[in-house]
Amino acid sequence: MAITMAEEPISETRLSGLPNPESDGHEDALLAFAKVRPRLFGIAYRMLGSAAEAEDILQDVWLRWQATDRSVVENPAAFMATTTTRMCINYAQSAQSRRETYIGPWLPEPVDTSSDPALGAERSEALGLAILLLLEKLSPTERAAYILREAFDYSYREIADILQIEEANTRQLVSRARKHVADGRRTPASSEEQRRLLEAFIDAAQKGDLATLEGLFAEDVMSYSDGGGVVRTAARAPVSGRERVAKFIASFASHFWTGMTLAWVEVNGQASVLMLRDGMPVALAAVDASTEGINQIMWIMRPSKLATIPVPG
Repeated sequence: MAITMAEEPISETRLSGLPNPESDGHEDALLAFAKVRPRLFGIAYRMLGSAAEAEDILQDVWLRWQATDRSVVENPAAFMATTTTRMCINYAQSAQSRRETYIGPWLPEPVDTSSDPALGAERSEALGLAILLLLEKLSPTERAAYILREAFDYSYREIADILQIEEANTRQLVSRARKHVADGRRTPASSEEQRRLLEAFIDAAQKGDLATLEGLFAEDVMSYSDGGGVVRTAARAPVSGRERVAKFIASFASHFWTGMTLAWVEVNGQASVLMLRDGMPVALAAVDASTEGINQIMWIMRPSKLATIPVPG
């Protein structure tokens, strides 16, 4: 599969570079694609953890849909969802090797969900940054089965058809994936409690307040900084443990926050803090919390991953 890197979402403007749908009888193709596009993006993003890679997949799906004899396609939405999923499985296999050579911790690319909290899905499952990171440990086929079932409510029969496997095997894939997710997650705090803990964390981090920081953290808290090798201030390795993470956060309090303004945004269905300097995003902070406190702190600092987050006016 040839995938051309794209720097902006598919839109009517981008599609205008392709054959004119009105001039060659492809208007129906464009309408059918546009109707299911949110769902296709939701599948691709959850599969890959990258909005940019998801857009690349959708561009290829559109090209394939254009070239298809659509007169024999009984269900365009199912056809395009199947094409998207299978392309993502192939792409994810190569993406896993790229993650292994990524400089520093890799975190999913955040997406703005303020206008679409479930990102094209029936449910918002498999969308949070922490669970996307957890899903990286599944095989691409397990990940696809889990996402289609848990987020998009596809039947086991439909998933079996998409993955070209037996329905019994589909049930096993989903069961294994559910177990892996359950084993890797604690009982999550409510969205209100998540925000409260993030607010308290940001306040204590700015002050370098060690005692308060330690009080907010679970014992085995992890801090991940994704700078992709292009941001020197990003830690090249995760920091773990309540005391170590608190000292790490406090160590840069005196300089990191200087001249910084903060804006609350909603990414991946959760409240997060966008940090700006001179009006430009420099980092995004999100936490994953349970009844034990903050389990994970995710600092997304790579500029290309911050580019799609709207800066509040």
